[in-house]
Amino acid sequence: MGLSVMFNATAAGDGGGCLPMPIVAAEVALAVIDASISAAAFVQLARIHKHDLQNGWTRQKIFHFMIGLCNIVFVAYFVSTIVATCEKWLCWVHGCGFVLMASPQILLLASFLLLLSFWVDLCHQTSDEDEEDVASHHEALLDRTKNKPGICAVDLRRRCCSGVQLGSRQKFVILVLLLSFVVTIAFAILIWVGRGENPIDSSLLKRVYLDVFSVVVIVLGGALACYGASLFSKMSKVRSETGSSEKRKVASLAAVSLICFSSSAILALVTNVPVLLYWYSTDADIIYNAAILFMYYFIGSSIPSGFVLWVMRDIPHRQTVERPTHSRVVTLFRDRPSITQDPQWRTAVTSSNKALKSSPI
Repeated sequence: MGLSVMFNATAAGDGGGCLPMPIVAAEVALAVIDASISAAAFVQLARIHKHDLQNGWTRQKIFHFMIGLCNIVFVAYFVSTIVATCEKWLCWVHGCGFVLMASPQILLLASFLLLLSFWVDLCHQTSDEDEEDVASHHEALLDRTKNKPGICAVDLRRRCCSGVQLGSRQKFVILVLLLSFVVTIAFAILIWVGRGENPIDSSLLKRVYLDVFSVVVIVLGGALACYGASLFSKMSKVRSETGSSEKRKVASLAAVSLICFSSSAILALVTNVPVLLYWYSTDADIIYNAAILFMYYFIGSSIPSGFVLWVMRDIPHRQTVERPTHSRVVTLFRDRPSITQDPQWRTAVTSSNKALKSSPI
C-alpha cells in the first residue's frame, strides 16, 4: 500500500527531495495544534502555581507539566522532520529522527501511566493505610497537647514538602519512563549500525518497536478504562457535592483514553505510519498518507492531551480559609470519641472522608 518503505529522506516528492505539500501541511497543522496545547498547559500551570504557592508539586501541576513538555517535543519533531528531509540530514534518517519521534510518545505514555497509578491506588486502598492515617491523627492530637520546641519546624517542613507522595506504583512509572528511553536509544544505535552492509535490518527494527509500543498503548487504554469503571462504581456509592462532577471526569477520561489510544495503535499496526515514509507514486497516495499521518498523531496524542487539560482546568481552592475549620473539627473529635464511637467506626469515617477529599483526577 506504499507504507512498507523504510524511513527515507530521498523518497520522491516535489521540491528536490523535500516532503510533498500535503504531508508538509499535515505536519504544520499538527505542530500548530501541539504548540497551542503546550502553551495552554504551561499558562495554566503558572496560574495554578501562583494560586497555590503553599503546596509543592501536586498531581494537577505534574500533569500540566508533563502534557506541556511532551507537546513541545512533538512540535520539535514535526518541524525538524520538514527541515531535515529538505536538508537531507544523514543523522536524522539513521537514528536521530527515530529518537525525537519516540520521545514525546514516551512522555505521553508516562503521563497516562501516572494517572493509571493514582487510580489503582484509589481502587486498592488497604486497611493498613487507613490505620496509619488514624495513628498519625492521634499523634497530631498528642502533639497539640505538648509544647514541643521543634513543632514549628515540623509544620514548616510539612508545608514545604506537601504535594504528591510517590508510592511504589509512581516509582514504577518513573522506572518505566527511564527504561523506555534506554530502549529507544538502543534501537536508535542499532538503526544507525544497520545503515551499512550488515545483517541488521533498520526497517524491521522500526516495525518491531512500533508494534511493541502500539500493543503497550492498547493495554494502557484498556487498563484506564477498567480502573476508570471500577473507580466510577466506587464513587457512585458515596454522596457528596463534588461527587457527580468527579464521576463525570473519571468516566469521560477513561472513555477518551480507550477510544483514542486503541484507534491510534490499531492505525499504527495497520499502516506503520509513525516510523515509515512512503513512495509517492500518485497524488492520491500523497493525500492518503498525509491524512493517515494527521489522524494518527491527532487522535493518539492531541485529543488525549487537550482533554486532560480540560478536565484539570479548575483552579484549586486556597487552603488558608480551611485551616481554622480543620482545627475546630479536630478538637470536636477529641472530646467525644470514647463515649459514642468505637475505633473501627472512626477508621471507616477516616477512609471515607479521605476518598471524598482526594480527587481521582
